[in-house]
Amino acid sequence: MNKGELVDAVAEKASVTKKQADAVLSAAIETIVEAVSSGDKVTLVGFGSFESRERKAREGRNPKTGDKMEIPATRVPAFSAGKLFKEKVAPEE
Repeated sequence: MNKGELVDAVAEKASVTKKQADAVLSAAIETIVEAVSSGDKVTLVGFGSFESRERKAREGRNPKTGDKMEIPATRVPAFSAGKLFKEKVAPEE
């Protein structure tokens, strides 16, 4: 499912126009990105959590030449699925 399909599905479920659904979805995504990039954790109960994590510096290899190279430390976005989301995807039987 891409963003357009998600907008269509949200508009139908919420009984709003596609334009309204797109505006709300875009604003929500933008707000989550801004919060995580400033170091905050965003938790949506039942869905999951968005946060930034530190990735340590490590040694890697250039796949073309095989030469060793240092990969610098960096911050990366991360998502952890919530319990309800996990159970919906993989129900315990």
